[in-house]
Amino acid sequence: MAAAGSASWQPQEEGLKEICGLLEQQISPSSSADKSQIWQQLQHYSQFPDFNNYLAFILARAEGKSVEIRQAAGLLLKNNLRTAYKMMSPAHQQYIKSELLPCLGAADKHIRSTVGTIISVVVQQGGILGWPELLQAFINCLDSNDLNHMEGAMDALSKICEDIPQVLDSDVPGLAERPINIFLPRLFQFFQSPHASLRKLSLGSVNQYIMLMPSALYASVDKYLHGLFGLANDPAAEVRKLVCAAFVQLIEVRPSVLEPHMKNVIEYMLQVNKDTDDEVALEACEFWSAYCDAQLPPEILREYLPRLIPILLSNMAYADDDESLAEAEEDESLPDRDQDLKPRFHTSRFHGSEDAEDDDDDSFNVWNLRKCSAAALDVLSNVFGDEILPTLMPIIQAKLAATGDEAWKDREAAVLALGAVGEGCINGLYPHLSEIVAFLIPLLDDKFPLIRSISCWTLSRFSKYIVQDSGHQKGYEQFDAALMGLLRRILDTNKRVQEAACSAFATLEEEAAEELAPRLEVILQHLMCAFGKYQRRNLRIVYDAIGTLADAVGGELNQPVYLEILMPPLIAKWHQVPNSDKDLFPLLECFTSIAQALGTGFTQFAQPVFQRCINIIQTQQLAKVDPVSAGVQYDKEFIVCSLDLLSGLTEGLGSGIESLVSQSNLRDLLLQCCMDDASDVRQSAFALLGDLARVCPVHLHPRLSEFLDIAAKQLNTPKLKETISVANNACWAIGELAIKVRKEISPIVMTVISCLVPILQHAEGLNKSLVENSAITLGRLAWVCPDLVSPHMEHFMQSWCIALSMIRDDIEKEDAFRGLCAMVRANPSGALSSLVFMCKAIASWHEIRSEELHNEVCQVLHGYKQMLRNGAWDQCMSALEPPVKDKLSKYQV
Repeated sequence: MAAAGSASWQPQEEGLKEICGLLEQQISPSSSADKSQIWQQLQHYSQFPDFNNYLAFILARAEGKSVEIRQAAGLLLKNNLRTAYKMMSPAHQQYIKSELLPCLGAADKHIRSTVGTIISVVVQQGGILGWPELLQAFINCLDSNDLNHMEGAMDALSKICEDIPQVLDSDVPGLAERPINIFLPRLFQFFQSPHASLRKLSLGSVNQYIMLMPSALYASVDKYLHGLFGLANDPAAEVRKLVCAAFVQLIEVRPSVLEPHMKNVIEYMLQVNKDTDDEVALEACEFWSAYCDAQLPPEILREYLPRLIPILLSNMAYADDDESLAEAEEDESLPDRDQDLKPRFHTSRFHGSEDAEDDDDDSFNVWNLRKCSAAALDVLSNVFGDEILPTLMPIIQAKLAATGDEAWKDREAAVLALGAVGEGCINGLYPHLSEIVAFLIPLLDDKFPLIRSISCWTLSRFSKYIVQDSGHQKGYEQFDAALMGLLRRILDTNKRVQEAACSAFATLEEEAAEELAPRLEVILQHLMCAFGKYQRRNLRIVYDAIGTLADAVGGELNQPVYLEILMPPLIAKWHQVPNSDKDLFPLLECFTSIAQALGTGFTQFAQPVFQRCINIIQTQQLAKVDPVSAGVQYDKEFIVCSLDLLSGLTEGLGSGIESLVSQSNLRDLLLQCCMDDASDVRQSAFALLGDLARVCPVHLHPRLSEFLDIAAKQLNTPKLKETISVANNACWAIGELAIKVRKEISPIVMTVISCLVPILQHAEGLNKSLVENSAITLGRLAWVCPDLVSPHMEHFMQSWCIALSMIRDDIEKEDAFRGLCAMVRANPSGALSSLVFMCKAIASWHEIRSEELHNEVCQVLHGYKQMLRNGAWDQCMSALEPPVKDKLSKYQV
């Protein structure tokens, strides 16, 4: 099987000994040698052109050496080939390939597996065409009836299917058909093999093609389904798991294939959802959400709900080996380890109407059967709504009624289930909600910490209702009981409960907003007490709860009695955390919310906060080019958080920030940030530029043209969709600058207009906020430079008016309409062909608050009415819907 010519290269005994010696030291756990030194020596050897031949020789032929050393040679070879294969001489490539093929049937499983991995890398680098002998070798092994050879080839083949499935589904010159067509029948045959390893590898390989669905697989899909049903009750859990995975993937990408067999598939999934092997049950449980997402007719699933729901509920109880059970025992005084701190992501400031989706914090936690079952119940409740309650509620009630310590996991699962259906079944639960809430509040004090924590979460799922109902006495008492109950849990001794309570409280704060004002003192006392006792990980959640509180109550917070509780601990922490510590991020975010809430009330704290942000940005910009003299490693997140806090300060203090800006080098730092290569730094920089333009444009003035040029560049990029938030903020900032510097904006007006018009013309594919900001900025430019913009009106009038009519009433919309009126005065004929669209835009106002603008709009409409004689005006009016005509009557036309 080895190709001719393999005899031409022979290893030197000396070299072989040295390399084996090094590999031995590398893998030996007790070796006193310095591992990095060994690694450097291996790197040194890598420069010899035939070093990889030595490794292949050791892997394939060093019979006297231990399997571990041969495997180590193989793994090093794999890594080398990944980077260097294409640069190697053809003779060396050929030698390595000829050594690998005979090892497909090696007696040792580990050697076979390593060889399979290397073969996959060689095919990734050189393609099938570069190794004509490989396919024939696979076929010979698969058809050999020798277990080692069949397993070795199957292992290599499965790795190719996993890493580069498309390679086998493409035409290979010299082959009559695609490789996948040759292998599929053999893979199906192995479904019936007596060896579990072959059944697993072959099914895993075919599953890799569900997404690609090559014509060969599509043509034999019935055979595939037949094979899947044949393996459905396989004794090997690994095989059953792959059967479930196949059905889940098929329903996601090819539901039509399963439709004729759907009842059988559902019956099977119900059975394996109770599998004794947790991983099989978890894979099966993914099916229910996938079914609902595939938008298949709910009727088919409906009849199975009475059997499915009890299975989901019994799988929602904590498993005995769930990591949360161990965590729940942890004492609050135990410091957090670094690996307990999940990575946190700061979202750069965004000026516009679209709120980012809330990201669930669960990405860090392990996905398991309990979470998957709860997620499935949530999805089912959103599809079937109250229909599931007659099945669900008796089970929940029975589990909640279970007494005794040993039944706590059932009680906990019942509370989880209530929260899971809290959105989807809200209509059916609504009449009973005050009873449900009354039932949950005492559970906040349960002796089992995981019942306390889940009750916090479930309560937060009903927070909208708890707040809505607080208008009357009984409802207010319940709101107050929930609020105080969560505050007590924030001071729980258990870390897990602290975390759940703080997150639930933040949700309640968002719903309750100003309703919290009467209880501000007691809320702040609890939060600041937690601030003093929490460990690092939960401290981040307190910051979030404080920030959310500030966003919720706004100016109410600006009272000495509250500030005396809130600020001293935060300021102490501010002095304690160094500039290079990532624990500074949540503190900066928290201050951003407080500065915006307090407004000018933040003045007394502003100077040190402002100065520190400037210092951080300066240090980080230095660290980017010279970390040694900066004394810190560069991390752009410090810049983003500092820019955002400066924005919050600017928004809060208004023109009061002017004295701070005038005594700093913020302008030059900001210009540098606007040119940064990282898009999130630019995004926050342009947000700050717009905020500063509103309150102290005079300090931007010396470098105005540079700011404007760089902002305009953000709109003129081929990759607009990738940096849409940067473009959005830059666009808004240009508009804010325009209305302050007026005519001085004129050098860039046409450049910007030429970028805004395509955005408005292709609005449907773009983010709503960018389209709105483009429409407003175009209007602001037209308002300050109508002579420049109006000659081009007919190019953009229609799409601009469509965008204007989507914007809600506010100051920015007023500015845009001032631009509209100014352009029409300068070039009345420019809007004639888009008159209907202009009328619709005017009719989109609920009311124009500015009397002066209202009058200007009246004049524009009257001007057109007089201009359009001989029934042309009436013709235009008849093209409008009645509600639009009614709205226009406000303007006396």
